[in-house]
Amino acid sequence: MATKKESYTGADIQVLEGLDPVRKRPAMYIGGTDGTGYHHLLWEILDNSVDEVINSHATTVEVTLHKDGRSITVVDNGRGIPVDIMPKLKKPAVEVILTTLHSGGKFEQGNYTHSGGLHGVGSSVVNALSRKLTVEIKRDGKRHIQTYARGKPTSPLKADGGARGTGTSITFEPDPEIFGEKLKFDAELVRERLEAKSYLHKGMIVIWKDETASPATSVTYKHDGGIAEYLTKVVTERQKPLVPVGSTNFYHSRDNGVRLEASLGWTEATDEHIRSYVNGVPTPMGGTHEAGLKGAIVKAVRNYIETHDLTPKGVTLTAEDIREGITAILSVYVVEPQFQGQTKSRLNNPEVTAQVDGVLRPALEKWLNDNKSIAEAVVGRIILAARAREASRAASLAVSRKTAVSHRLNLPGKLADCSSTDPNLSELFLVEGDSAGGSAKQGRDRRTQAILPLRGKVLNAEQASTDKVAGNKELQDIVSALGCGIGADFDITKLRYGRVFLLMDADSDGHHIATLLLTFFYRHLRPLIESGAIHIAQPPLFRVDIGKETYWALDEADRDRIIREKVKGNAKPNIMRFKGLGEMTADELKETTLDQKNRMSLRVTIDNPIETDRVINDLMGKDVSARFRFIMERAGEVEALDV
Repeated sequence: MATKKESYTGADIQVLEGLDPVRKRPAMYIGGTDGTGYHHLLWEILDNSVDEVINSHATTVEVTLHKDGRSITVVDNGRGIPVDIMPKLKKPAVEVILTTLHSGGKFEQGNYTHSGGLHGVGSSVVNALSRKLTVEIKRDGKRHIQTYARGKPTSPLKADGGARGTGTSITFEPDPEIFGEKLKFDAELVRERLEAKSYLHKGMIVIWKDETASPATSVTYKHDGGIAEYLTKVVTERQKPLVPVGSTNFYHSRDNGVRLEASLGWTEATDEHIRSYVNGVPTPMGGTHEAGLKGAIVKAVRNYIETHDLTPKGVTLTAEDIREGITAILSVYVVEPQFQGQTKSRLNNPEVTAQVDGVLRPALEKWLNDNKSIAEAVVGRIILAARAREASRAASLAVSRKTAVSHRLNLPGKLADCSSTDPNLSELFLVEGDSAGGSAKQGRDRRTQAILPLRGKVLNAEQASTDKVAGNKELQDIVSALGCGIGADFDITKLRYGRVFLLMDADSDGHHIATLLLTFFYRHLRPLIESGAIHIAQPPLFRVDIGKETYWALDEADRDRIIREKVKGNAKPNIMRFKGLGEMTADELKETTLDQKNRMSLRVTIDNPIETDRVINDLMGKDVSARFRFIMERAGEVEALDV
């Protein structure tokens, strides 16, 4: 249990050194300590190897998931991490990279033109969060080995005999102290990521070995077709054929300040599916490069439609209509990418939007003009999507009107309904008494506010059977007006009013009626309370006139405050106490209680369901002794009794 310190001095300030910040707050670096964070460690090491391929220093990446399912090895045939001693730190470069945050060869231009690792924290974070890590480097004709545990070296860097070729091998096991004992690598997830990498980097050889399988498996991926081939695979997996015969194209450009590859096509799906990557790193949250792609598609198609006079009559094409059914793969290579966070899920470079648009829009326009038969089929599909959207909207409105009309046929005769059928705009006021109901009807906004007057005190739902509640006229009228049913027939989606206000006199009788209604809502329409639909209106109890100014007071305390703050000099306040809502004019009721700009209300919530249930049962149930006990325990708190 944490203890509270009274002092706070310089001695309380901690400076976390080395990799301690990573182990102290791992979520800051990998997004969390769940399965996503667990696999992010692998993605960091994998991306470093792929960076060697992107920059033409390697051709092959091999990943092996070992039999325990927790340890994994990533090998590439790149240049190998430098092993020479760094004069300033007097340590081998590889040790500095694996034990120091913000260290690496990707800060200066020259070593890597494009890179997925930018911040110099990936390898060191993996090391810090691994129970053990072994690095093997083939470089300069030698094989170098060093071991680590939880970010700290457990052996010096040793040269172990000769070696042919170059490259880096890293084997690590995520630390169960950080991630728990149950987490393991998901073999299928890793395989899918590796296969995607092989499509994104045309010609790269990816070898996947799974020792957890029985028997152990080994698969080699190499896709010379690149992302055009990837698009075909994605469309096939989603079982959404391209229309009409595959309106897909492949773009490759190093112009306009950005290198990009994109493959896209329209399918029979009703959604859009875009997979985007930056420097080989997946960006599931999209970003500025996706915005450029979407903008290019919409502009190119609009230009084609206008140029060929294909604009449809009676329907407006939206951007969503044009992109409906699109499946696209977008891969961009940016020299200085600005990612959102270390997990790199979104690209934030503002200039990339225009760069992607500038490359793709003219290329797509040219392709549409060169393939008119397919382009016209695409336009026809877009027009159908627009008409379907318009028809769906019209049908939805028709259903709303029909539902509203059918409800009105069974609505209580004393209900003054509003003209709006939109629950988000409509309000229902349950008003105490016909007199107050008359004032409320005159003062309401007829467009959005409905009034249902209630006669006297409603049935106590806590003491009545369900059949008796269902047969009660006043409660029946409320249920009919709400339209959402009750009991087994309850359906909150049919609620006709987004907000329901209990508008009662500001006296003991009014409070009693409000309590009876709240009991009914809690026992029989509780989802309305839980969704925040039930409110208690706060009409004033007093009108206070001071000179030419009028003030409204909710209760005696509020009245006294107004007099204390507003009365100056010899001015004499004129105070009027309303005996009930019926004494207020329609204008007064509108100004104080109905007008959304001025009114006050309390939203009914359930903070503690168990305590709420007990209090309602005690105060409204059949057990008289519980109420007697409640009154006697609180009798001393009463200053004045309203009888």
